[in-house]
Amino acid sequence: MNSNILVIGGTGKTGRRVVEQLKNKGIEPRIGSRNASPSFDWDDKNTWVNALAGIERMYVTYYPDLAVPGAKEAIESLTYLAKDLGVKKMVLLSGKGESEAEACENIVINSGIDYTIVRASWFNQNWSESFFLQPILSGEVALPMSDVLIPFVDANDIAEVAATVLLEDSYNGEIIEVTGPELITFKDAVRFISKTSNRSLNFYDISLEQYIQEMKQLQVPGDMVWLIEYLFSHVLTNPKNQLVVNDIERVLGRKAKSFSEYAHETAKTGIWNQVIA
Repeated sequence: MNSNILVIGGTGKTGRRVVEQLKNKGIEPRIGSRNASPSFDWDDKNTWVNALAGIERMYVTYYPDLAVPGAKEAIESLTYLAKDLGVKKMVLLSGKGESEAEACENIVINSGIDYTIVRASWFNQNWSESFFLQPILSGEVALPMSDVLIPFVDANDIAEVAATVLLEDSYNGEIIEVTGPELITFKDAVRFISKTSNRSLNFYDISLEQYIQEMKQLQVPGDMVWLIEYLFSHVLTNPKNQLVVNDIERVLGRKAKSFSEYAHETAKTGIWNQVIA
């Protein structure tokens, strides 16, 4: 059946998984992306009205992160427009330990629209679908802050939680914190990936300054360099981020996926055994 649900970022890491969750329930959500019809482009407010027309519930992810300059203004504009157009509920994907993200949360919380905030830790999928994949493929992983404990969370768990709270009003007005079931370090993560993919991976502990310099030499876009530096220097070391929370179990009635489970499942896809040309 067609629905009045919009998934903004519907082709991204969590968004496409939320879409899949909804489709499994017989719901055809509207995809909020540049290539969808009607299209949704964060950088073109003229696309927003058509994308939100007739929508009652929406899942919102902001790319690349709520911490970046301009995110707060965009979330504010979208939230006010959504309210004017009759949207009744928003589920916002946020980040744990980010003061900028919390400012965006407050806009939604104070909007008068029913809401649920899904506040996530670092994704497992950063190792298979994002900026940690290339170092894994090269066999040489150099990262700063290698001993910081992180409750890595699986994007599939995030999506299942998001789809659940989007449809169920019993979670209205809540901030749901999604983490994995244990704290692990970057070194631990690389060790899991090495074991499950049968590869010898070298790990090097470097300074944040060295890491930033390396990204610049690799010509990583400036806004992405800024974001990664911010995440390492402000978010990773925030004590709020070094806590395991059981909200996934509370919402889904099962334990969150461990990094070990994620690594075993992902290794079977062969993503970590690609040959770099």
